[in-house]
Amino acid sequence: MSDVSMRAFPEALTAAEGGDVADYIKLMKPRVMSLVVFTALVGLVAAPGSIHPVLAIAALLCIAVGAGAAGALNMWYDADIDALMARTAARPIPKGRISPDEARAFGTVLAVGSVICMGLMVNWVAALLLALTIGFYLFVYTMWLKRLTPLNIVIGGAAGAVPPMIGWAAVIGGVSLESFVLFLIIFVWTPPHFWALALLRAGDYARAGVPMLPVVKGPDATRRQILVYSLILAPLGCLPALIGLGGVLYAAASAVLGVLFLVFAFACYREREGERADRAAKQLFAYSVLYLFLLFAVLLVERGFGIGLGSLPPLWTS
Repeated sequence: MSDVSMRAFPEALTAAEGGDVADYIKLMKPRVMSLVVFTALVGLVAAPGSIHPVLAIAALLCIAVGAGAAGALNMWYDADIDALMARTAARPIPKGRISPDEARAFGTVLAVGSVICMGLMVNWVAALLLALTIGFYLFVYTMWLKRLTPLNIVIGGAAGAVPPMIGWAAVIGGVSLESFVLFLIIFVWTPPHFWALALLRAGDYARAGVPMLPVVKGPDATRRQILVYSLILAPLGCLPALIGLGGVLYAAASAVLGVLFLVFAFACYREREGERADRAAKQLFAYSVLYLFLLFAVLLVERGFGIGLGSLPPLWTS
């Protein structure tokens, strides 16, 4: 932790009141965890073959616990910069509710336990992917990239894109092109989603010394990059329908959702100053969450419940 933050927030970072259950739940980043579990569920349901319902639930629980472990370890390591940012200053460690050592121990136990349980109850390929995801998020993104480069979220976003592949591997004991396409969608979605928020929180990141793109390159360059990634994401989101993973319903939904994403991204690119710029960034951020949820929800409906309008002739099948 930096000397500046330790001097500014010595009590919050070195003492703890003894957190309650709610504090430990917050430490696991439940909102992030819910998205991770949902995308993993879609990967599990979309995979060919079948899995016993008990094993499916066990796999999803392991993924949830692993995601919570990554969140707790991230909060442990980032407690110094969290204390300096308005968005994160109320987290359990900066508020002195949980000590850094407690958070580290909690996250470590959850991480090891989730991987071992996944391996013993489901399969070791899924367990390996879960372990790599937790390790990548902690060591590559949190400890290395986040404080080093404005490309932190581009590369680090890979950790959040793996859960559908873990769900897929839980069923078939491996991965395939279809699961990698789901990975790519989340991977390309992450930068415009997160940079929209970063535009609104650039002052926070600058104060904490985190080299987010708006801080290093400026808001205009960030808006250009958001538009570029959005132009890639819109057609990429339609790809599952072209490889036999999604059907006609998915094709139609992904096309409409992709066009709307471009509308919001272009509005964010066009509006450069004042309240209108902030509103455009907020709208893009909010819609990006809805976009990913609806995209995967349609796939879940088609693959899990057999509700659809038929399928397109696939360009490729495994």
